[in-house]
Amino acid sequence: MHNSHSRLTVFALCAIAFSVFASECKAGDRVMIYGTRMIPFGNDATTYTRAGYGAGGQIIIAVPALLDVFAGVAGIEYVNLLSKTVTFIDRPTGLRVDQETSQGNLRLYLGGQIGGHGNGFLRPHAGINLSLTYYTFSVDVVVPDDYNREQEIRQNLRSEGQLAVGYDMTFGLDLNFGKFSVDGGVRYLKSFSVPEQLGEGSVHIYPNYFQVYIGAGIPISLW
Repeated sequence: MHNSHSRLTVFALCAIAFSVFASECKAGDRVMIYGTRMIPFGNDATTYTRAGYGAGGQIIIAVPALLDVFAGVAGIEYVNLLSKTVTFIDRPTGLRVDQETSQGNLRLYLGGQIGGHGNGFLRPHAGINLSLTYYTFSVDVVVPDDYNREQEIRQNLRSEGQLAVGYDMTFGLDLNFGKFSVDGGVRYLKSFSVPEQLGEGSVHIYPNYFQVYIGAGIPISLW
């Protein structure tokens, strides 16, 4: 709990600093597409998933009435977290059995952003979003053949999806080139009550992730 309060305090201070940088910018709206690299962080995430790549898009709508430094953000992204293999030994036969779990997530997010909404070239910004994530799981049970992989025995145990809520905190820098912009930054993501795997003995975890993203945006006019 103390660590969460500390992160939020640092986030608030950085957000205020970013708003000072952007206070002289005129309001502007834009749409953006980006690519991302998502990295598991902490035991809950690293035990069951590996880093993966994804892509997304978002719309940023500035609010001129709020000193031209606040914007609403809505976005969607998909990330493939690749596969994780857990190995078991079948006691009666001594066979090695691998459980391979592939996981991806489709995330919808909505929140606010401070800074980075005007005509300046350097447009730092910080934001916080609430999210709804649809995690997809595919679990295969494999009896491998170390000498000929084509002879392995593979069976799909289960495939399904689960919804989870969460949030993210974003820090980025947008470079404004007039007709388009380039935006890059980092995100900290937290999800709540995600099943670690499917099948008997599964428990729910609360994974953390870091994202590094870079994308391109084009301005739009809504005001």
